[in-house]
Order: sequence, then structure tokens, then C-alpha cells
Amino acid sequence: MRVVIDALPLLIRSAGVKNYLYHWITHLRRAAGPDTIGTFPPLGDIGPLRHQASVVGPWRTATGLAELLLSNHTPLPVLDILTRDADIFHASVMVRRPPRRPLLTTTLHDMTCWLMPELHPNSNLRDARASADLLRRAGRLIAVSACTKMDAVRVLGIAPDKITVIHSGISPAFFDCDASAIQKVRGRYALKRPFVLSIGTIEPRKNLATLLSAYQALPPSLREEFELVVAGPIGWADSSTKARLAEIRYLGYIPESDIAPLTAAAAVFAYPSLYEGFGFPVAQAMAAGVPVVTSNISALPEISGDAALLVDPRSQTELRNTMARLLLSPDLRADLTARGRARAAQFRWETCAAKSLEFFQNVAASV
Repeated sequence: MRVVIDALPLLIRSAGVKNYLYHWITHLRRAAGPDTIGTFPPLGDIGPLRHQASVVGPWRTATGLAELLLSNHTPLPVLDILTRDADIFHASVMVRRPPRRPLLTTTLHDMTCWLMPELHPNSNLRDARASADLLRRAGRLIAVSACTKMDAVRVLGIAPDKITVIHSGISPAFFDCDASAIQKVRGRYALKRPFVLSIGTIEPRKNLATLLSAYQALPPSLREEFELVVAGPIGWADSSTKARLAEIRYLGYIPESDIAPLTAAAAVFAYPSLYEGFGFPVAQAMAAGVPVVTSNISALPEISGDAALLVDPRSQTELRNTMARLLLSPDLRADLTARGRARAAQFRWETCAAKSLEFFQNVAASV
């Protein structure tokens, strides 16, 4: 069996999908070998994960993106040639004309563009519409959560028996954060007080405005003891939300190597997102032993289980009261820390890779 995975998001600025592909491909290759797991474009050794830049050198990045353009916008059979030895082609979000001979599979990450189009720029919506045909054409699909599967069945009409749920994994860095790395990241960002942390692109779906208001509504004594720290690149948030970042400690984009120790340094992780297909930041915080407050909708209850406090993300009052309850109770924080670590242990990339290989073997055997 030979599987070729569309790895093009590794060459561009990307967040969740890039994180998934980077660790997924790495662990699939580790489990099955590069002869079984190939990529489009062909990638040899992959460098460190960087969300803002390509994980390979400039030449391989340029030629890979050129191959994509030729494949998507010309009649040249680029992908048919480059995947001629593949039994399965696993598409991501950028290929529009998959190769004709291999079996076609793909991964469903979330359905937010279909369910909440008002929260996205037109470019995102165009990409989602373009990918809908690919999703329907795929013979089999992986969904990163049961919630994502149900949404795809309901919204796109995909047959449920075509979709296999395989939860994503968490980087090992979050399970074992070195104390010295935590101290260094505190010093690097001048984090002298305990803090509530939220990480993610600054965009409407992350619901940062509600978090800011809930934090500002906390008693002054709690705000004096715990500051609110937000990290993540500026996306397409409205101007008022961007302006309000001056009210708290906004770190902007931080490199991948700092995310695990920064997360582990937090007293509480707050993530009132309006929709997540999996919710990497929540799973990562649990792995790092940080008590979590998150939303009671989309995939977040599925991923957090009984290891987080769940709130209505549109209720500022409920979010404020729950954060206050957690910040005022060291015993509750300790309980959630233990529950979170146990819950996060279910989301290992080794497990995800093993289940994915079984998925591909079943696809190949179905012919």
C-alpha cells in the first residue's frame, strides 16, 4: 500500500490544519515508513514546525506551490504524474483536481464556514465552497471529532458510513514541559503575575470580545492577582476587538517552541470559542496540566469530557462567574489539572497514526 498525502499547507502560513498535517505525517512515517507514506509535493526531511512560514527550504516551497498552481489551473496532469505509484491520495484543503487513478480520501477538520459564514472573510468562504465538491467525491473521510462528522452528514449530506472518526493528537511537548523552559518563557514575556491564558488567531470565531468583557467584570482583587494574557496572530477580528487588546497583555504571534511552556505557565486556560472541529488549544492545555474553562458547544465537550468547566460562550456573565469560581478555588484547579492530564492522554499522535493506518488499510482492501 502506498499513500500520498497532500502536504501543501506545510508550505504556507497556516494554523490548525498545518499543526495536524505536520504531526500526523511525521508519526505516520515513523509507524509505516516513507515508502508507505509519501507526500505531495515530495518532501524529504521536514524542518521544525513554524506556523508563519514553510517547514522546508525556499526552493522546495516555490516548486511545490508551482506544482499546485499547474495542477489546479491548467489541464496538465501534474498530480497524475507525481502520484503514479499511489494507491490512495489523501487530499487536504488546497488541491482542486485530485489525481484520477488513486482512491481519494480526505480529512474533515471543521464545518465552521458552512455553519457560521458570518464569522469568516470571503476568501475563507470561497475556499470552503471549492472544497465541498472534493469532500463529496472522496470515497472515505476521516473526521477529527464525532461532532465534525455529524455536522458534515447534516450540512453536506455525506453518508455517515463513509466517515471514520479519528481524534487528532497532542504534541509530546505539552505532556512534559521542562520547568526551566517555563521560567524562560515567563522571563521572555515579562510574566511576573499568575495569569489566565487564551491562545488562538484573533478572529470572530474565537469570541475574544466576550472573554475580554468577562475578565474586566471580575472583581478588582482577582484582576490585580491574575492578569489576562492573549497570544496569537491578528486575523480578521473587527477593529473594536483589536483595539481592546491594549486592555490586557497581548503577546501577538509567538513561535511554536514557546507555546507549550507558555501554556504550562498559566494558572487557568480560557477558551470560549463559538465553534471548534477539535480544539487543539484546549487539548494542549489539559496535557500541560492547566485547568480549562471552555465552551459547551461544538466539539469542545467531546474533547474535554469531564476535565473542564463548560460555559455558554455567548454569556459574559456565565464566563465571568466560572472564571471567578476557578480562580478562587485552588482545590478545584488541582482537581481539573489531574482530570485534564488523564483526559489528554487519550489524544496521542501515536494513537492517531495507528488508527489512520488501519483506516488506509481498510480503504485499500475495499477495492
